Amino acid sequence: MSKLRVQSFALSLDGYGAGPQQSVDHPLGVGGPELMQWFFPTRLWRSMNGSEGGETGVDNTMAEESFKNVGAWILGRNMFGPVRGPWPDESWRGWWGEEPPYHVPVYVLTHHPRPSLTMAGGTTFHFVTEGIHAALAQAKDAAGGRDVRLGGGVSMVRQYLQARLVDELHLAVRPVLLGSGENLFKDIDLRALGYECHRSLQGERALHVFLRKQP
Repeated sequence: MSKLRVQSFALSLDGYGAGPQQSVDHPLGVGGPELMQWFFPTRLWRSMNGSEGGETGVDNTMAEESFKNVGAWILGRNMFGPVRGPWPDESWRGWWGEEPPYHVPVYVLTHHPRPSLTMAGGTTFHFVTEGIHAALAQAKDAAGGRDVRLGGGVSMVRQYLQARLVDELHLAVRPVLLGSGENLFKDIDLRALGYECHRSLQGERALHVFLRKQP
């Protein structure tokens, strides 16, 4: 059965998944890149960027597993780009260049319609204005029995958690404090929503914590 998964979601010790003042120059917010320092040294990251080498330890294994059996993605608009309000034109095509790393259909939540965008490597961005349930239904249909991965940002993941739609959650907890930004768990009671922590694994630069929704 297809699952909705949050995978390799980087989080600070104080619960922030992004820093403050997100912009073109700071897509993860001020201090946000610190959250991803577990991923950048891995062999997977280097291969995704056309380089050789990289570390092959626990962090790399966790990153590789996060891409397995994924048939579609869902992204919040902030994850697609920094444009706010109605789309002024179609010049913004994402952060990744002409070949994004997804290689499957991607459903972008937005309040403003835009035609689908087909990129190199099998990625097509579809812009969904009907909300989180519509995006999930479309993504599951496109995934063809494989899982749907939530790619962030924080606000979108919070919405799916509050609706109890996330089946599995993998957090890569970094030993850093951001102090401000977007807090993943603010005013969310995961225990009351039926989530449990069932596994943890120490990596080279992050603690990997796995939560799942109880039946």
